[in-house]
Amino acid sequence: MKIHEYQAKRIFKEYGVPIPNGDVVFTSEEAAQIAKKLNVRKYVLKAQVHAGGRGKAGGIKIATTVEEVENLSRDMIGMILKTHQTGAAGRKVRSLLVEEAMDIDKELYLGLTVDRANECLVLLGSPAGGVEIEVVAEKNPELLFKERIDILGLRPYMARRMAFNLGLKDKQISAAVAIMQAMFKIFIQKDASLVEINPLIITKQGNIVALDAKINFDDNALFRQAAVKDMRDLNEEEPLEVEASNYKLNYIKLDGNVGCMVNGAGLAMSTMDIIKLAGGEPANFLDVGGGATKDQVAHAFRILISDKNVKAILINIFGGIMRCDVVAAGIVDAAKEVKVNLPMVVRLQGTNMQEGRQILKESGLTFGIAETMQEAASKVTDAIK
Repeated sequence: MKIHEYQAKRIFKEYGVPIPNGDVVFTSEEAAQIAKKLNVRKYVLKAQVHAGGRGKAGGIKIATTVEEVENLSRDMIGMILKTHQTGAAGRKVRSLLVEEAMDIDKELYLGLTVDRANECLVLLGSPAGGVEIEVVAEKNPELLFKERIDILGLRPYMARRMAFNLGLKDKQISAAVAIMQAMFKIFIQKDASLVEINPLIITKQGNIVALDAKINFDDNALFRQAAVKDMRDLNEEEPLEVEASNYKLNYIKLDGNVGCMVNGAGLAMSTMDIIKLAGGEPANFLDVGGGATKDQVAHAFRILISDKNVKAILINIFGGIMRCDVVAAGIVDAAKEVKVNLPMVVRLQGTNMQEGRQILKESGLTFGIAETMQEAASKVTDAIK
């Protein structure tokens, strides 16, 4: 789960990470009020959307007067912001973060995430802040420093070593160490999957400030993070993905035209691969889970046909604990209930698969029945052609 920058900065402030003075606003009148309250030489207005690249897309503006803050915010609130991360549709700006603009001397990067290859957390740092860390890793790998964190946690010597690698000196080192330790506490205590500051700046006065803030959270831990869950902004999420989560379906929308319904994440990825190999394009990743009910299958159909790009549906089910005949009966009932009018190809393998295939044949519906994944992918792509 993602949150907005202003929400992440509130968490930073709670843990003692220095941030610029400012607050979130939802109207131009509120923006003027915050600007008057700040009463500084220069202001920055930042569009609050779950996407990077805001500055290049016009989502970050500088103002020098209260009147300019009000006028700019009036233009920005309600605009459709399009960046490389939003896609062509863009995102509607519903709020702004109005802050005191800082005098920047140097921009750094700090990030804390999961190193899955080494089964640990990793602290990332770079003296080349202000750009995407992927770009630094690709073009200037010598400027990307890592501290792998084991079960003992982030020790002070690790944070100090990172501070030295970032080129910090004197009091800046102790300030940076405190920020890194706060990031680690946030990561553990809030069940985060990413805590990132880009850029972490050194001001012309020599102070260290988190100019930006990004925190992502582990969805599986939200049951014990009520305060975090309340920060969720459904406006920033794909509507079909939100609907799927309400029925405990794992759904991710893609750009293709073959709707995929499977049980199991590994099978879902294999299904998408085989569709590509057959010359098709998967329209989604949809995992109904190992114990899908008729209602879940029906909701899955509704989600699939709600995507106007979907021209055919491939159902790929492995019956282990879940019997194929039960799944087939659920598919038939759900397809009739939802009135699916698209070509459907079904592959059933596992427990009672012959009985399941027989149910499909006798259903009165037109299913393409396949025995192998390759056959299923070929049939569904041919149905579209």
